[in-house]
Amino acid sequence: MAADSVLLIGWNRPVAGREKAALELFTYSMGYWNELKSSGQIASFEPVLLTTHGGDLNGFILIKGEQAKLDALRNTDKFLDLITKVAINVDGVGVIAGWSGESLMNQMQRYGNLLG
Repeated sequence: MAADSVLLIGWNRPVAGREKAALELFTYSMGYWNELKSSGQIASFEPVLLTTHGGDLNGFILIKGEQAKLDALRNTDKFLDLITKVAINVDGVGVIAGWSGESLMNQMQRYGNLLG
């Protein structure tokens, strides 16, 4: 199967006074995503920091993989613990599922079909 699905994990900024913990969690998560990539649970990941712009999305990690594997990942204790720890230390944390590649085209076709 192709890596045709994504998870976007976005955040705003560290909770005041928890900047060091937030940085440590970011560093830990890079190792975690590398482990998942090495084991084949995800196809790739890309962390992104955004420039100052006045909005509430200041960074994200885009994780690509097969939908079934990403769905399973979202329900593991390790993933849920990581996201919970991040949410305690960082404002505006969100995990959003999405499509890319062939799955994106399938969703666009579905949309077009429903337009009539």
